Amino acid sequence: MDINLTFVIQGFAFFAVAWLVMKFGWPHIIAAIEERQQKIAEGLAAADNSQKALAQAQDKVNEELKLARTKANEIIEQAHQRANQIVDAAKVEAIAEGARQKALAESEIAAASNRAREDLRKQVSTLAVTGAEKLLRREIDANAHKALLDELAAEI
Repeated sequence: MDINLTFVIQGFAFFAVAWLVMKFGWPHIIAAIEERQQKIAEGLAAADNSQKALAQAQDKVNEELKLARTKANEIIEQAHQRANQIVDAAKVEAIAEGARQKALAESEIAAASNRAREDLRKQVSTLAVTGAEKLLRREIDANAHKALLDELAAEI
C-alpha cells in the first residue's frame, strides 16, 4: 500500500475533526453524561429513601394499629364492666323494690285483716246483743250500753 497525499490529508482531516470534537463537543457530551449519572444517582438515592420512609411509615402504621386495638379492647372491657355494674345495680334495685312491694302488701294484708276482725267483732257483738235481747225479752239500747258492747267486742 502506498502512502499517498490523499491518505495523509485524510489523516489530517481525521485528526482535525477528532481534535474539534474533543475540544468543543466532548465536554458537552461528558457534561451531559455526568449530569445524567448524577440524576440517576439522585433518583436511586430518592428511591432508597422512599423505601426506608415507606418501611418506617408501615412500622408506624402497625404500631398505631396495635395501640388502636389495645384502646378498643380497653373500651370494650370498660363497657362490659359498666354493663355488669348496671345489671348489678338493677338487680339490687329490683330486690329493694320487691322488698318494698312485699312490705306494702303485708301491711295492706294486716290492715285488711284488722278491718275484717273489727267487722267480725261488731257483727258478733250485734249478734250477742240480739241474742241477749231475745233471752231477756227486752230491748237493750246500743247507745246506752256502748261501753259494755265495746268491752264485749274486745274480749271476743
